[in-house]
Amino acid sequence: MSILTEEYIKNNVPKLGFGLMRLPMKDDEIDQEHVNRMVDYYMENNMNYFDTAWFYHGGKSELALKAGVVERYPRESFTVADKMPIWEVNEPADVERIFNTQLERCGVEYFDFYLLHALNEANNKKCEDMGAYEFCLRMKEEGKIKSFGFSFHGTTDDIKHILANHPEFEFVQLQINYYDWEFDYKAQYEVARSYNLPIVVMEPVRGGFLAKMPKEIEDNFKAVHPDMSIASWALRWVTSLEGVIISLSGMSNMEQLVDNVSFMKDFQPLNEEEYQTVEKAAKLLLEAPTIPCTDCKYCIDCPIDIPIFDIFGAYNEEFVNKKNLGAFKKRYGEFEASRNAAACIECGMCEPLCPQNIPIIAKLADIAALTE
Repeated sequence: MSILTEEYIKNNVPKLGFGLMRLPMKDDEIDQEHVNRMVDYYMENNMNYFDTAWFYHGGKSELALKAGVVERYPRESFTVADKMPIWEVNEPADVERIFNTQLERCGVEYFDFYLLHALNEANNKKCEDMGAYEFCLRMKEEGKIKSFGFSFHGTTDDIKHILANHPEFEFVQLQINYYDWEFDYKAQYEVARSYNLPIVVMEPVRGGFLAKMPKEIEDNFKAVHPDMSIASWALRWVTSLEGVIISLSGMSNMEQLVDNVSFMKDFQPLNEEEYQTVEKAAKLLLEAPTIPCTDCKYCIDCPIDIPIFDIFGAYNEEFVNKKNLGAFKKRYGEFEASRNAAACIECGMCEPLCPQNIPIIAKLADIAALTE
C-alpha cells in the first residue's frame, strides 16, 4: 500500500524540493554554514523535501544533510529521499551494506522516499540480478523505506519495460524540461502517466542552462513578467504538468533559493499566454546547437582530470548562446593544457556514466578543433 495518496501529497509534499547535489562550496569543501542558512530559510517557508544520493559531492552530500537538517530539526518535520547506486554493487550483499551506510551517513532510521538510482536497461538488469528489488521491498515492510521509486536515465523503451515488469514502484523521478520535451522526455512522461505514477522532476532548469539565456530569449520572458527570473519559467513549466508532485532544484546559494521559493511557495500553474511564451523560447533555443550537459558531474572521475562539464558549460554559454568565439577561447584558455579537450585519451570511461548519453569524446574533439 503506497503512502502517496492525494491527501498525503497535498499535506506533505511541497512543490519545490531541495536537491543536495550542487551545494555552496568554500575552500573546495561544502560550506556547511551556508547550507544551514539555506535549510533554515527553506524550512521556514513550509518546505521540507531533501533529495540526496550516494555520490553527490563525492559522497559528502548525505553528511551535509545530516549536519544541516537531521541534527537540527525534529525527524517528523522533514522528508529525505536517497538512492541506491547500483553501479557500486558487485555482489548482493553490497545492497544491504550500502543501504545501511546511507542510513548512517544521513543519521536517520528510515527514508521517506528511496529510489533505485539512474535506471536504464543495464542498471535495471543489475538491480534484478543483485536482489535490489527484493531488498527494498523488505526494507519497506520493516518501515525503513516509506515509499519506493526509481530515478530514470534511459530510453522510452527502457521505461516501458521497467514499469511493465515492476508494479511495485510507487513513484518515478524523471528528467524533464521544456527544451528537451519533444525529444524523449515527453514520451517518457506519458509512459509514467499511463501507470498513474506520481512524478518527481529532476533537472527542470537543465543544470542551470535554462537560467542563462541569449538576450533575445530573455527579452521574450521579460516582456511578460519583467520581475520574474528566467529560471522561474523552467520550474513553473514542469511543475504545471499533470501528475508532477514536486520539482527538484539543485540550489547553490541563498540567492537561488530565495528566488525559487518566491514563486514556488504559493505555486500557480502557467496560463495560456505563459505557455506560448515558453514554446517560443524553446523554439529559439532549439535553433542553437548546444551540448545537452546538465552539469551533473557524473563524469567527474576522468582519469586525467578533464573538467568535462566546465568545458561544455563554457562552450554553451559563450559560443552557442552569446555567439562569441573569442570569449569562449578566452575561458577555454584558462584550462590547463594537460586537462583541456585536446588532452582527452579517449578511454571511454565517461560516456556510459552520462545520463544525457552525450558522445563526450566526439564533442571534446570538436571543441579542441574549434580552439586550435
